[in-house]
Amino acid sequence: MSERPVHELIKELAQVLVHISDKVLQNFTQALHAVKHQDEQSAREIRLMDAEIDRAEVDLEERCLAFLAMHQPVARDLRTIVTIIKINDDLERIGDLAVHIIDRMPEIRLDMLELFEFENMGICAGEMVKKSIEAFIAKDRALADQVCALDEDIDVMHRKVFKKVTLLMKNPDALVDQLIAALSVSRYIERMADHATRIAYEVIYLVTGEIVRHKEGFYEKLIESLKD
Repeated sequence: MSERPVHELIKELAQVLVHISDKVLQNFTQALHAVKHQDEQSAREIRLMDAEIDRAEVDLEERCLAFLAMHQPVARDLRTIVTIIKINDDLERIGDLAVHIIDRMPEIRLDMLELFEFENMGICAGEMVKKSIEAFIAKDRALADQVCALDEDIDVMHRKVFKKVTLLMKNPDALVDQLIAALSVSRYIERMADHATRIAYEVIYLVTGEIVRHKEGFYEKLIESLKD
């Protein structure tokens, strides 16, 4: 391992991360499809894929830690490896959310799903993850900023679901368990968008060395700047 150029090793680790992201996005999309169509076979496949994603996540983290121990990188190389480790963790958590969604499948009838726009919400959140990974590959600060700004769109969608669920629960004949399950699905998609935003923050750290996720008012200022 030590005989190969450091930049080749880092590139290889980044490629593994991209491969994991592809699997995670595919599994999440499949989870929404499985719930919509009550597809038990797809649900089983999603669980198997999640186990594969978990193994890949652990393997990549171990390879990154071995790289740190053997090469003791500094500056940009160190930031890159740290960023890969953090993004890897976020991708694994998104993978878990796909399983949480299919866990709710038995509790939700198709007519209940039709009351909400989960498919559109899932597409938007998936695009955020995809763009955040593209920003990492290209080291594109502007694209990372766009991902951060898009998080508000998902938050708005989630709030609409919450309001609708709250309103429907006021009906004495409301199917409370199904409504709670539907709200949970919305929350899982919203959390996916949160992880995409975290990935974008890590890209900003990679490009600039600046940690922005805890900066007061950063998010609001960013949204306003992108409107101009």
